[in-house]
Amino acid sequence: MNVELILQDPLTVPSPLLVLPLPEGTETLEGALASADALMGGELERALERKDITGKKEETFLLFPPKGSGPERILVVGTGKGDEVDAEVLRRVFGRAVRVAEGMRLGALSVWVDPGFSLSEAAYAQAATEGVVLAAWSYKELKTQEDPDDPDTDVTHLSLISQGDEEEARRGLLIGLAQARGENLARTLQSRPGNVATPTHLGEEAKRLGKEYGLNVTILGPKEIMDEGMGALLAVAQGSEQEPRFIVLEHRGGEKKDPPLVLVGKGLTFDAGGISIKPASGMEDMKYDMSGGAAVLGAMQAVADLSLPINVTGVVPSSENLLSGKAVKPGDVIPTREGKTVEVVNTDAEGRLILADALSFAQTLKPAAVVDCATLTGACVVALGYQAAGILGTDESLVQALREAGDRSGERCWPLPLWKEYREQLKSSVADLKNVGGRPAGTITAALFLKEFVGEVPWAHLDIAGTAYGEGKLSYHRKGGYGAPTRMLLEWVRSRVA
Repeated sequence: MNVELILQDPLTVPSPLLVLPLPEGTETLEGALASADALMGGELERALERKDITGKKEETFLLFPPKGSGPERILVVGTGKGDEVDAEVLRRVFGRAVRVAEGMRLGALSVWVDPGFSLSEAAYAQAATEGVVLAAWSYKELKTQEDPDDPDTDVTHLSLISQGDEEEARRGLLIGLAQARGENLARTLQSRPGNVATPTHLGEEAKRLGKEYGLNVTILGPKEIMDEGMGALLAVAQGSEQEPRFIVLEHRGGEKKDPPLVLVGKGLTFDAGGISIKPASGMEDMKYDMSGGAAVLGAMQAVADLSLPINVTGVVPSSENLLSGKAVKPGDVIPTREGKTVEVVNTDAEGRLILADALSFAQTLKPAAVVDCATLTGACVVALGYQAAGILGTDESLVQALREAGDRSGERCWPLPLWKEYREQLKSSVADLKNVGGRPAGTITAALFLKEFVGEVPWAHLDIAGTAYGEGKLSYHRKGGYGAPTRMLLEWVRSRVA
């Protein structure tokens, strides 16, 4: 996606499609809307009087200006009530504009940064850029034939038009572009099938990011993983022909002495459930079990892209979880890097096992805080549906900061408790703990399992089972991987920059 900032009257800028937001209940047209109405001889005002457009969320109305005008077409998109417009509303508004442009076979559009809303110039520019760049993404790299149901033209160019503060508008554009590109990387990695996006492939992608963005990258293979004592990661991987990888990316933007923020993502590239095999129906979606790892890789790309003045480390334990004569069995007891032993009651609760070794490793980095994200439990989908991730942690200020970052990014999360009474469900008669605590409070007991491996470090866990992928109901989503919580992580990291 090519993105440019233009400081000019939007009605004078040549464009195949100019997008103007319209608040619900608008009675008097102002600014660019008034200029557009004058250009059209009052057509927009008449449309409002006839209720052809009312400004309801994502409602659209298309205008065709006279020949020789700046824009060839003007798309008016409803925002809903003006006092309720926030960054997420704008992302959806401009995502909707991309869908209209695709349907009209247009490869470019321009967006007016409207000063009439309560958002700052930078926040508006960031939201508009994210909405367009996220909506324009699609995954086609494995297709060899044209799909007649897909648009013939992808939107590849965005002009952001402002008559306000150039520095603020450009700052918002650059942040939005980096965050959307990071999330789009995560979506691409999610979309690649398990025979492509193997643990080795994720490691190669990390190396590519290191070369292109100046990240320090360390990749551990089976021998190095064994030398690190990561018995849980090795146990999960032992049923597969694919070798595991332990991926570490470092962005050293702060002072050498500054403790890093550590992002940990589950990189389970395919999950058949192991011996506790999953049902066949829908198992193809288990390529998305590496969504947390994909989000961490995307976030690390964006952190480096923005040259943030802070130390950030990304950690991705990666393996497959298959079943074979070598696979770990229910009832087996396995070691962990932390030294604790785990009775594997259910081999389909493997994500917490590979994360256990990753969180133990994260402690050695002496971090300021650790945040992990994982498609961990179906119980989280039961509890919160597809609207929010679950968040649990040992530090209330960290949990609150992530909730606020989720609100800003539109990738929301909601807290669940970590009361010690739930820990009773993980007691084992043959090991230090079991890897599952039964059906009740499944999301909580999974998080309590992880808590055993974080020591005294401020830590928060995001269960993204319901928010990482889906049917693509938002305008800037498509069916498949969403890349979440890449932008939430980035909003949180940026909030920690002094």
